[in-house]
Amino acid sequence: MKVLQFQINSAPFCFQKRIFLSKVISGYMENEEGEEEGEKPYNDVPRPGKKGKRKPYATPMKVLIRRAKEKKKARQENPCQILEHAPENGLLVPELIEVAHQVHLDRSSLLHGLSKLIEGDPAIPIHRCRFCPELHVGWHGHEIRSCEGPGSGSRNSYHVWRRGGVKDIVGFAYCYHLFDRVGKPRVGHKERLDVPKLPAILELCIQAGLNLDDYPTKRRIAPVYSIDGRIVDFETHKEDDSITDHLLVPVSFIDSISEEEENMNLNELAMKTLRSCSGWTKGTQGEDVQSCKASVSRWTACMAGSHYDDLIKPNFVWHVKNPKGPPLANVLKRYYGKAPAVVELCVQAGAPIPKECSSMMRLDVILPDLDEYDLVS
Repeated sequence: MKVLQFQINSAPFCFQKRIFLSKVISGYMENEEGEEEGEKPYNDVPRPGKKGKRKPYATPMKVLIRRAKEKKKARQENPCQILEHAPENGLLVPELIEVAHQVHLDRSSLLHGLSKLIEGDPAIPIHRCRFCPELHVGWHGHEIRSCEGPGSGSRNSYHVWRRGGVKDIVGFAYCYHLFDRVGKPRVGHKERLDVPKLPAILELCIQAGLNLDDYPTKRRIAPVYSIDGRIVDFETHKEDDSITDHLLVPVSFIDSISEEEENMNLNELAMKTLRSCSGWTKGTQGEDVQSCKASVSRWTACMAGSHYDDLIKPNFVWHVKNPKGPPLANVLKRYYGKAPAVVELCVQAGAPIPKECSSMMRLDVILPDLDEYDLVS
């Protein structure tokens, strides 16, 4: 802390008090700025935002308005123009095709590894609250009173635990599949029952160049035209999948990955699963389906460029230093750290702790005993 030096003069006491307080506040602010510039001792878990609060746009609104004015001016000068840049012109970005296949493989490897860690032998138990989205990784459900579900007041906010699964560990947001992302980029409200839904990250990979038989999509070899802002396709070429055929993942390669994971022990499987998780926007326009209700901001954010946590929902759990020890106590909750559920599961299975999560998990905090927690300041 910066040492403050004061000069006492013959001014009245009330003025001296004001000078003293102003210098104390300025010194405190300078000290806070110095701490912000350096590395913080802990990274807290991001708090969930308010339900009615919108997320910030990936691109500032002023930039979006300026781009819209520039496009409108360009259309007035040249009503009929060919779109040159991918993926707006319907073509694929060559650099993203291989990335899309790699992300798809990482997702498949992650889900397969999580299923082995949770349902295999030996399995790590996953507990989920019956009345709220709280999740816990460990042999015993914690006793922290943080339940906000129905009837939590009568239970003193204690959780009612039941067995969880892979879908509780990592949650993928779902969206509608677009057969033609340029020619028909929207899904109407009346079409919501006819259009299949799939994980948004999988739809992202398909639009980037991944070919799946269950979700066909239209591929172009010639760019489309824009006439007064409307997309028109004058080309009569048939669909061509030869662009991405050479990057299709053979079934034998996927089977070899499964056989390789079968021969791994628990520690090796945990490390491989954690690496798969560390490796990873939908269409250019939003959706017209009127099923969002309170979370309208989610589709608004997707129109301007989706956020990462809109594709993969983060789920944080309490970190358990001794998985087979006594359950976490409510009176010691300020000494416990947190971690993403995937990280906590892999760490309990034997994987090393990532550096990005070490401070959040509060590994350097020594837990007091239950009979001495009230003596710790």
